[in-house]
Amino acid sequence: MKQQREAGRDTAVDESCVLVDGPWTHRFVGANGSRFHVVEAGAGPMVLFLHGFPEFWWAWHEILPAVADAGFRAVAVDLRGYGASDKPPRGYDGYTLAADVAGLIRALGERSATVVGTGVGGMIAWAAASFHPTLVRRLVVLGAPHPLRLRAALFADPRGQFAAATPTLKFQLPRYEHVLTRNEAALIGEFLRHSGGPDWVAGDRFADYAARCREAIRIPQAAFCALEGYRWAFRSAMRLHGYRFVKLLQKPLTTPTLQLHGALDEASLPRTAQGSGRYVTAPYEWRLLDRVGHFPHVEVPDLVLGEILRWAKS
Repeated sequence: MKQQREAGRDTAVDESCVLVDGPWTHRFVGANGSRFHVVEAGAGPMVLFLHGFPEFWWAWHEILPAVADAGFRAVAVDLRGYGASDKPPRGYDGYTLAADVAGLIRALGERSATVVGTGVGGMIAWAAASFHPTLVRRLVVLGAPHPLRLRAALFADPRGQFAAATPTLKFQLPRYEHVLTRNEAALIGEFLRHSGGPDWVAGDRFADYAARCREAIRIPQAAFCALEGYRWAFRSAMRLHGYRFVKLLQKPLTTPTLQLHGALDEASLPRTAQGSGRYVTAPYEWRLLDRVGHFPHVEVPDLVLGEILRWAKS
């Protein structure tokens, strides 16, 4: 019986699974009191890439070398709690995550950077540009409404955005990270399949990408840390520090912003994201991507690459 139980357990995964070789360099950087795993290539003005849930830096593996070849210093980071970065038990509030971005830009020796964020990384990018405007030179956001647009839609659109967010409401349950990583993180594969566009999900690249994300989320404490950000967002809505966070985000954004969104995004609905420009007083562009879901950077990397380079160079 003991042997059967042991055979049914998922095999252990360590951080080495995210240290993938390629035309880039892996290193660790201390910033904002934590150690972050960063992957970089090229030289020039810095472009900092922030992945979403349930990803890690590999989200940018197709785009990173091409941005470097175009004359930029391309840097992808494992966010706090993900991949090979530190996994402290606290620090998953919006203030700290935005400060992580600011700290990384300084720790990497730069005065400012173009910040590109997708999904959860896009939400962090919105906050970083709002709270630290001198450090974020330009902003590119994929699959992420402005946090205030998302907050409003959850209350005002119960059959739309609230229903779309129902899977993430389960993240509030205690110890749900153990459900998430069960059966070699099968639920992560289901989330990617449900949220991705049909062309990508049916293609050859999907299986490998899903396998890498399922492996990385099984690194000890990674799933718990990933869910803590969602838990803070939900719980802070009824607390004073959440109210202060909202008030700070109401300040108009002065960073030139490009927003790309999949027309078939079922995690963050296009109608939720479309009003985000009202919070930006700087130049702002919106582009809806046909037949693309919640992961434009891996579904249509060539298109996203072109848009990032156009915005970073302009």
